[in-house]
Amino acid sequence: MNCKKRSVSSRYHVCVLCCTLLLILSGCAISYKFNGANINYQTTHSISIADFPNNAPMVNPTLSNNLSEGIRDLYQRQTRLQVLRKGGDLELEGEIVGYDLTQSAISTDSYASESRLTVRVTVHFTNNINPEESFDKTYSAFQTFDASRLLTDVQDELCALIITEIAESIYNDTVAKW
Repeated sequence: MNCKKRSVSSRYHVCVLCCTLLLILSGCAISYKFNGANINYQTTHSISIADFPNNAPMVNPTLSNNLSEGIRDLYQRQTRLQVLRKGGDLELEGEIVGYDLTQSAISTDSYASESRLTVRVTVHFTNNINPEESFDKTYSAFQTFDASRLLTDVQDELCALIITEIAESIYNDTVAKW
């Protein structure tokens, strides 16, 4: 009978311990941010992102709009900042200064086997809350493709990849601070 009392008593203690742990842990909140943003939302509420005009010698007619919208979309998805066209606590503006097609590899018969599309963008970032974090920088990204294909056949796909890379680099330098 003494063993039965101990068994019931120890089960009771284990149950109480488990309930106590559950109560303690339910009061704790663990939060992870995978977007990498390092923003003080109490002081910084908005970002203005101007259109990025295409001033490159070779022009892709959709690149300016796609780049501008790609950057805006990234900030809208990854932060709680209000995205404006002008007058934000943070300001991004710039221009496309390069849209270049080059041969990047030569085959054994001396013909180009790969072509490379490179996009260069200059960015002026102004942090109106912490002016010392403001900067001017040029971003560049490229994609290669088989030289037997025409640029017009692959440029939409390549530009989407390049825009993503440039937008993420700008994001990392402005609010993620990696």
